[in-house]
Amino acid sequence: MHPTAAEIVRHHDSTRPDTDALVPGQRQEPYEIRLVEHDPAWAGEAQRVVAHVRALLGDRALEVHHVGSTSVPGLPAKPILDLDLVVDDPADEQAYLPDLVAGGFVHRIREPWWHEHRLLVWRGSTPRTTLHVFGPGCPEVVRHLMFRDRLRERAEVRERYAAAKREAAASTNASGGTGMDYNRVKEPVVRALYDEMFREHGLLT
Repeated sequence: MHPTAAEIVRHHDSTRPDTDALVPGQRQEPYEIRLVEHDPAWAGEAQRVVAHVRALLGDRALEVHHVGSTSVPGLPAKPILDLDLVVDDPADEQAYLPDLVAGGFVHRIREPWWHEHRLLVWRGSTPRTTLHVFGPGCPEVVRHLMFRDRLRERAEVRERYAAAKREAAASTNASGGTGMDYNRVKEPVVRALYDEMFREHGLLT
């Protein structure tokens, strides 16, 4: 199963307020967006978390990938590891959530309107880990991997993205915003970089 080109290039626009995504008992609070220079130790720590997730789920973990800014050498990042986990059906939470929770993960976000995305947080790593759960053939996983690899390969793209991240962090911190606000501020640059990537791959004209 593989997403179509149209699915891959489509930018998601959520029609739900952020608070709808929080699972009961979880709260979104303002916090300082802290960017740090890349730490080479992140790659090894991410692999340790990947192994932890695979040990918890066995063959139910169809794919586990280190994505996001901490996966890109030379790119400043919030010190948070991002992993994409692919399971057979993210909506079937009983098939995987109890084992992840038993392994120290906390379920924070549920977004059935966005590829059945679930988000969990684990503080058993240094830095902490955010685990994004998607299903087979999810276009978001393909997008994450394509963007990660492009950032690794292209210094000029890393520089443009780094500048956008720093500007978004400064703006969000000045306004007392959240991580969602930080993402929204840098979103125009991120989408422009994605579209350039898609055109180069022949997915967008």
